[in-house]
Amino acid sequence: MKPVRLPAAATQALPRAALFALCLLYIVPGLIGRDPWKTDDAAGFGIMWTMAHGSLEDWLFPHIVGLPMAEKGPLAYWIGAVCIKLFGWLMGDALAARIAPAGFFLLGSMAVWYTTYLLGRRQEAQPLKLAFGGQPEPSDYGRTLADGALLIFLGCLGLLLHSHSTSTEALQVSMVAFCLYAATTLFEKCSLRAAALLGLSMGLLVLSRGWVVPLALWLGLLSLASFRERTIVLRLVAVTFPVAIAVASPWLIASNIVRPFGSTPYDAWMLWNYGQLGLPSYETLRNFFKNGIWFAWPAWPFAGWAVYAWRRQYQAPHITIPLTFFIACALLALFHTRSEDGVLLPMLPPLAILAAFGLPTMKRGAINAVDWFSVMTLTTCAGFIWIGWIAKQTGWPAQIAKNAFKLAPGFKPEFNLLAFLVAVFASIGWVLLVRWRVARRPSVLWRAVVLSSGGVILCWLLLMTLWLPWINYGKSYASVAHQLAERLPQGKYCINTNVGPAQRASFVYFGEVPFSQFHDADCRFLLLQDSKRGRDNIKTVQYGGSKWRLLWEGRRPSDKDERFRLFERLN
Repeated sequence: MKPVRLPAAATQALPRAALFALCLLYIVPGLIGRDPWKTDDAAGFGIMWTMAHGSLEDWLFPHIVGLPMAEKGPLAYWIGAVCIKLFGWLMGDALAARIAPAGFFLLGSMAVWYTTYLLGRRQEAQPLKLAFGGQPEPSDYGRTLADGALLIFLGCLGLLLHSHSTSTEALQVSMVAFCLYAATTLFEKCSLRAAALLGLSMGLLVLSRGWVVPLALWLGLLSLASFRERTIVLRLVAVTFPVAIAVASPWLIASNIVRPFGSTPYDAWMLWNYGQLGLPSYETLRNFFKNGIWFAWPAWPFAGWAVYAWRRQYQAPHITIPLTFFIACALLALFHTRSEDGVLLPMLPPLAILAAFGLPTMKRGAINAVDWFSVMTLTTCAGFIWIGWIAKQTGWPAQIAKNAFKLAPGFKPEFNLLAFLVAVFASIGWVLLVRWRVARRPSVLWRAVVLSSGGVILCWLLLMTLWLPWINYGKSYASVAHQLAERLPQGKYCINTNVGPAQRASFVYFGEVPFSQFHDADCRFLLLQDSKRGRDNIKTVQYGGSKWRLLWEGRRPSDKDERFRLFERLN
């Protein structure tokens, strides 16, 4: 017997305009008004910027002004570089590059919504017919479930930073969602077009971040199809797999023919893919269970309940398809060689879809518990964000202000009226949303997650308005890049360096520092990155068989360990 009894009144869908507005409120803050931030965001922007201002070789071999970065795949960087070329003259290269992750996020959100809608309107997912009628129509039921899945997807805490970053992870999670949509279409229609669409999405996923995830998904779908219908197996083998190879291979073939910079990215790309697989270790298990709890909140409790509640209909596609994707991605996270948050990202789309089918089966008490937890936790977080901002602006409370300025020495707060008004209206909107939920006690399915997603959007919006200057000050290399540029002479020369990808990209973009290309130059200057715990008062250094004289030393004010030193060759 199906676990769902539901009246039509519980399937009132959110207006499309409201869904689109929520997506914009989620993705736009954090993209505007900031520099490329350290680590993956700055590194990804550096590759996009190099491509946009380079030649065909730069597009075939991803790199940051000579530092090879071909390991993960070029597709996200190609799209970002196209955005820079189209819009960089209008809004600046950094902001233009962030059009790409905004597009990735909207694609992933649409894929989650439409996948849930297709699965939710199937006969297997429909609620039991009521004795006197009044049950919802399949399309209305599917649309309401899709609204819930999207709200859960927006509420996933692990998606926040990655979806606002110019990195390959932002595109990968969206392509996993699109593969889910294509797989759902294939299992529903079993047509050549659906199989080709799945192959296209998997080929693009290969170009996004390697072949490990798409191969695992394909093997999972192959196993699932072998228990359902032989025709789907034939479609996966004869159509999906060849199309995926046809989509992914032109980049590697062209790179081997052109051999950009006298080399090919194939070896580094394959080596990085092989490095994604290993044996489970204590670190990967610890990362999966410890970080996964908050990373996939609030999706995993609802998803787990959905699997339990629908256990007697275990062959229903609305459970088996997203569960297959989740198991494949979870196994990859457990067998990953390093404990990284990014490996948990592909699990979020299938978890959000599974969670949506848990909504109509949960008891009112459990739903109220999740709501109150969301209200208490997220309201407290929003309150701390406001208190911290007030402390930075006024100096009270004194201890909070002291801690804020200690983390960002030299930061000078400024009052931004527009940011303040946006934060005020967002906070008022949160109060009204909580009041609506508590006072009216709506019966719609998505009531259980509207506060979770709304609270996450509120906290992110407050951070990206009230705290954005402070965060940008601490995560940007702009200030130290300008310091370095002021100490460099005019004319033509090059600089050898050991700095990482994020630092290299930032120094080139903000300071126009002329780094050597692929470490093949005998340069006049040397820029070294080391730890502040290293030796001080060094005036000369031996490096690469030459002696160098110290010209400048600097670091970001908010970083106590990282230090940069500029040397000039003496012999």
